[in-house]
Amino acid sequence: MRYLLLLLLTLNLFSSTLHLATSANPSRLNPLLATDSSSSEIAGFIFNGLVKYDKDASTIIGDLATEFFYEDSKTLIFKLNPQVTWHDGEKFTAKDVIFTYETLMSPQVVSPYSANFRFVQSVEAVNDFTVRVKYKEPYFKALETWMMGILPHHILKDEKNLMSSKFNTNPIGTGAYKLHQLEHSKNIILTANENYFEGKPKIERISFHVIADPMTRFLMLKSHALDIGSIEPMEYERQLSKEFLETTNIYEEISFSYTYLGFNLRLEKFKDPKVREALSLAINRDALVEILFFKHAKVCTGPFLPRTNAYNADVKAPIQNIKEAKRLLKEAGYDENNPFTFEIATSNSSPIRPYAAEILQNQLKEAGVVVTLKVMEWQAFLNMVVFPRNFDTILLGWGLSSTPDPYMFWHSESDKKGGFNLVGYKNPTMDKMIEESQSMVDRERLNGMWREMFKIIVDDNPYLFLYIPTSITTVNKNIKNVEPSLSGIWHNYIKWEKEEIK
Repeated sequence: MRYLLLLLLTLNLFSSTLHLATSANPSRLNPLLATDSSSSEIAGFIFNGLVKYDKDASTIIGDLATEFFYEDSKTLIFKLNPQVTWHDGEKFTAKDVIFTYETLMSPQVVSPYSANFRFVQSVEAVNDFTVRVKYKEPYFKALETWMMGILPHHILKDEKNLMSSKFNTNPIGTGAYKLHQLEHSKNIILTANENYFEGKPKIERISFHVIADPMTRFLMLKSHALDIGSIEPMEYERQLSKEFLETTNIYEEISFSYTYLGFNLRLEKFKDPKVREALSLAINRDALVEILFFKHAKVCTGPFLPRTNAYNADVKAPIQNIKEAKRLLKEAGYDENNPFTFEIATSNSSPIRPYAAEILQNQLKEAGVVVTLKVMEWQAFLNMVVFPRNFDTILLGWGLSSTPDPYMFWHSESDKKGGFNLVGYKNPTMDKMIEESQSMVDRERLNGMWREMFKIIVDDNPYLFLYIPTSITTVNKNIKNVEPSLSGIWHNYIKWEKEEIK
């Protein structure tokens, strides 16, 4: 609360500052290594890829590249923008693109994003501002992979260990904002890049306030100490005053993310498919959506999201059936005298997930399952539970793009250090389908195969797919030029202006 008061007192000093909150300290502000949401969000203001999605997330357009095209089915050409400079004034060239690729594929760098480039045969400079990328075979997601942020060759060329480099907390990018200050557990301040190739942002500063406590974040938002923030459905329905609503714009869209309970399939107790099916049947997903979200969410039915071509509408969410759940558990050797027991681990960075864990605990109890809970701070959760795979189950979420890449989450080769196959899912049929799909250029065939994968994954129950939350974003009305779109509000942030407080 003292922090909130200090912020309110100083707010007038920085009227051209956009005040935001992040729930955790960023681990690495390096696009190759930014795997947590805080790092990814902040790095997105500092770095650019060669291409990006348009405002509706439907078409790929240029970013650092002004032009791009296929020379043939296995060769991509990127024409780079010669007006781009790094934050320190150095010219951006093809050398930086090649360096980023070679660094990402180096055995010294552990990054899940390297999987996106596994089909690349070579990356070469035609000249200073033209890059040719050759693929081993046609790859359906070739363009999307180059949305990866590009690193500066001139700064990192002699870096011995990128994983522990000072660059990760003192980055130099090409983006619209530059890092000005990074104070862990307090403030991360970005300042406008005067030489940004799309024009200097109109808002001078972005200040990310590291606030782990969800209630403090909400109070800061209500008092307008934060200009923009996400709110939970209960807050939206029950805790906003008439005055707040009059001074705030609210935008609501179904999010490109879902929450799941993932089983550690390396553990003997979860290898029996009857157990996983029983646990799935013991869950009432509709109740989760109603209790936690006041219906500002949808039940998640599988690994790919609605509004994408991979979504299989024929697959329905299981309906809770406690009797059948108990029968399956008994067949697997569990009953009242020998109950099935496991732990759910999650983080308090999301105010919803600890409550979701409690509801799951109570629902599973009806089927005779004994569940214990472990709720941790985000970085501790990542470092002690997620990365070392030290869990029974994890209650976690994925943010996905509009073009899914099943390899990253569902191929057995992604069950490795730095990979996103956190639960150790292995299915030879799935591996073969994923491998076959990677080189498909016929979109109708690819869409059909994705939908087949959707059903196979759901039938295997590596996760309990739970819910797709609605994203509810509040924006202070003194932030002008905000244009909501299918991809959200951030696509034109360099044009935003902030009216001074009178």
